[in-house]
Amino acid sequence: MELEQNRDEFRKLGLGLAAVSYDSESVLRAFAGRKGIHFPLLSDQDSKIIRELGILNETVEKTNPNFGIPYPGSFVLDSKGVIVAKYFEDDYRQRYTAADLLMHQFGVIPAQARSDVQGKQLKLTAAASNAIVTVGQRVALTLDIELKPNMHVYAPGVEGYIPIDWTMNESDAGQEHAVSFPKPEMLHLPAIDETVPAYTGHFRLTRDVTIGSADKVKPFADGSGYFTLEGMLRYQACDDRVCYIPQNLPVKWTLQFQDLDRQRVPAELQRK
Repeated sequence: MELEQNRDEFRKLGLGLAAVSYDSESVLRAFAGRKGIHFPLLSDQDSKIIRELGILNETVEKTNPNFGIPYPGSFVLDSKGVIVAKYFEDDYRQRYTAADLLMHQFGVIPAQARSDVQGKQLKLTAAASNAIVTVGQRVALTLDIELKPNMHVYAPGVEGYIPIDWTMNESDAGQEHAVSFPKPEMLHLPAIDETVPAYTGHFRLTRDVTIGSADKVKPFADGSGYFTLEGMLRYQACDDRVCYIPQNLPVKWTLQFQDLDRQRVPAELQRK
């Protein structure tokens, strides 16, 4: 369903979509009709392709009706059918969202949960790849940072200075992943005759968060399912002459939680 919601974004990039499942054609047809899916759902009922791709979930016992399911994820193919990237999780209950993939793989700018924060030496925009989330989804949070002219901040790995850092408040609603920092420039500072890793102008920080189980998220959500993830950006900005007092900017993302769709296909189509 989330792939369907982002179908137009993939199309803009010249990409097609197809989903492979171990379900029968009848099950896929029923699901596509009920949920309005408009891209191919391919039946691999004996899990032949799933095995060939090396993604069969072998933690499921062969006597289990669910045997044959793959690890959840996505392959990105080029125009020749060559796999150029893959996004997979070991836990079948967790998966990258299509919007997260679009951001990481193709640089699509997140448009959800946007908020602006004004600091003394910079402005930042916080955004998320998804506005509506559910159990186990891996979504991208971003901070787009715009420094004022002639300002710089230090990158991680700098010695003797305070590097920029992004922390998240601990919350059972989401499991945070590591921050992805862009490659810094090596900036020469004539006033002190040093060359240091730094950022200037505009740059983006990204980190993924995996949404928790329903019982973990719901205590943080209001009656409509809205909950907030919060964090802090710490930095020390400098110009050509002065390093200013370190700053802490609170940042947040408000998302809406929805339960998983647990409606099953008609009984006669269900696996026994």
